[in-house]
Amino acid sequence: METNRVEAFSDGVIAIIITIMVLELHVPHGSSMQALLPLLPVFLAYVLSFVYVGIYWNNHHHLFKACNRVHGGIMWANLHLLFWLSLFPFVTGWMGENGFHPLPTALYGTVLLLGAIAYFILQSLIVAQAGPSSKLATAIGADWKGKLSPVLYLVGIGVSFLWPWIACAIYVVVALIWLIPDRRIARIIEELPSGR
Repeated sequence: METNRVEAFSDGVIAIIITIMVLELHVPHGSSMQALLPLLPVFLAYVLSFVYVGIYWNNHHHLFKACNRVHGGIMWANLHLLFWLSLFPFVTGWMGENGFHPLPTALYGTVLLLGAIAYFILQSLIVAQAGPSSKLATAIGADWKGKLSPVLYLVGIGVSFLWPWIACAIYVVVALIWLIPDRRIARIIEELPSGR
């Protein structure tokens, strides 16, 4: 099967996720700056989640552009990733509404961790389909970001029960690590024929 349908479906789901997340930003009662202060935790949680969803969307796009075709395993792995991403609005809202308290912050990190694992599974299936000596496999290489991220998420989850703000700082660090798309995969896409 061609990748177009999987990409279009995933883009639609991701667009809905972002829309649902922004709906958690309720209009304040009042017109002063003081009226905005209670919304600050919700807004900060939204910004962090928006960046994460954007990173997933960008990397997902690059990954599927480097993929020739999909099979059932890749489709299910993609749905697995979308499942965890679809929980972002819930954990974002809960963490923001409760001012980054320990349990919501730990659950937020858990969803980040499970999303990273799901992405790793999807990436592994696509690389396996391309072959171990493919340009994509070479470009991904040792995948230090993919291996470091779950470790940092686990640290963040553990730390969140003592210092939730430090856990959030760890989640921000992971986002910063991923913010710049991997140029190696982008180069592979540029080398593909224009028909793909």
